[in-house]
Amino acid sequence: MTVPWLTTLVVFPLVAAVAVWLPGLVGSRRDGAGGAGLAKTTALTAALVEVLVLIGAFLEFDTATAAEYQLAETHAWIPQIGASYALGVDGVSLLLVALAVVLVPLVLAAAWREQGDNGLHLRRYLALVLILESLMVAVFAARDVFLFYVLFEAVLIPAYFLIGGFGQGPQRRRAAVKFLMFSLAGGLIMLAAVIALYFQVPVDPATGLRPEDAFLTTNLTGLELDPVAGRLMFAGFFIAFAIKAPLVPVHSWLPDVAGNATPGTSTLLICVLDKIGTFGMLTLCLPLFPEASRWAAPLVIALAVVSVLYGAIAAIGQTDLLRLVGWTSVSHFGFIILGIFTFTGLGTAGSAFMMLNHGLATGALFLTAGFLVARHPDRSQAIADYSGLRTVTPVLAGTFLVAGLATLSLPGLATFVSEIMVLVGAYGDTPGWALAAIPGVVLAAMYILLTYQKMFTGDVAEGLDRMPDIGRRERFVAAPLVVGLLVLGLVPQLALDYVDAPSARAVAGIEAVADVGAAGAADAGTPAEGNE
Repeated sequence: MTVPWLTTLVVFPLVAAVAVWLPGLVGSRRDGAGGAGLAKTTALTAALVEVLVLIGAFLEFDTATAAEYQLAETHAWIPQIGASYALGVDGVSLLLVALAVVLVPLVLAAAWREQGDNGLHLRRYLALVLILESLMVAVFAARDVFLFYVLFEAVLIPAYFLIGGFGQGPQRRRAAVKFLMFSLAGGLIMLAAVIALYFQVPVDPATGLRPEDAFLTTNLTGLELDPVAGRLMFAGFFIAFAIKAPLVPVHSWLPDVAGNATPGTSTLLICVLDKIGTFGMLTLCLPLFPEASRWAAPLVIALAVVSVLYGAIAAIGQTDLLRLVGWTSVSHFGFIILGIFTFTGLGTAGSAFMMLNHGLATGALFLTAGFLVARHPDRSQAIADYSGLRTVTPVLAGTFLVAGLATLSLPGLATFVSEIMVLVGAYGDTPGWALAAIPGVVLAAMYILLTYQKMFTGDVAEGLDRMPDIGRRERFVAAPLVVGLLVLGLVPQLALDYVDAPSARAVAGIEAVADVGAAGAADAGTPAEGNE
């Protein structure tokens, strides 16, 4: 009997969310701290069981064919419009599923006391986290474009409530609405492109109908599209993904969310959920619209480099610790997008690897920053309110430093490998833009080391001389992230085995279009684009 690993990974958190949310199943509305403790234990246990299911999925996955969809399930859903419930993962999507599944129990453990002991309030928070986990797994595993779109929009619901209803900043509701409006605008544009793409699927001459599984990505890849129509549809997908990524100039919602959501919510949104944007660029934009991707590449690369530099410069100027971490992600997403649109095997694989590494490094930085804020007497996020903590909380200081060094891509840590792959790949295709992006590495060192110097060196700030160091629960949270960054930095092939082949497949589709264009230009007696 074949185990439906992906469906299990999607459904189990939903079942656990129902058990946690509904009164009477876990605790009750009137329960105090005891009921809250039971709800937290149930949610964390469910998240850890999900990790065990993930391990089973990894054991079934064959890295020798990482470019192919595995663990696949396909069932008719809405055959009248060609939509299917189709799940499957290649190496890239499996790693992103793993990132979501691994971070959720760490976020739950980190936020153990974050939402207080109000039973109903806490259960809602825990249930929303589990619902978000289910939707994130599903969107990375979706092989049907219509299903992907539905999930792309559905993740906004728990994310919106986690920001606005459970955030800790004074502008949390405003940040939640801004996040929702940006995302919905991109989603509506994408919906128009999804509908237009459906009508490009050939009709069966015998029946006059399109296939019942027309929205499968395998059926939409390789369609002969009119160049203008293809470019318009590409734009519809890309704009939605650029908002999610986020890419300058549609990035401004992210720092607001980072400054007003809880560190755990920011970890899930920025380290996992936002990867839907770059994942969509790699797995949908490139294979579905190869000609349009090549056409748009110069502009996309320019915006990516602007994001790298602008995000880093903005981070240096921040006075709020959590907003600073948010701005660093704007810069790092620029690197990821740069690697994807250089269309080199090395750069694209580096981007796919960086999606994983960014989640680990920035997750560690957000959660460690959350530990600091939770210990401050006023729960201050202002960098200026901290100093001298290296001697007061040495383990916390060391954890922050490791997370920060990973963020600036120190050699020996996983982020260094992926960032170098992106820059070398970009240099092989667009050396000028690669050189323009390199100052982003120097700026990263500035915003991390200056922040560490202000917060952890010098005289101890007033009222912080007895701040407790991190305990066992928080070490349980930080240790897997630090170990992951070290192991993947020393043995990166553990992850590269999963991303190399899918990245090469994506690039091959772009190269095939370039070869066709070059052959057509030669037959016409004119130079091919880019070879004049």
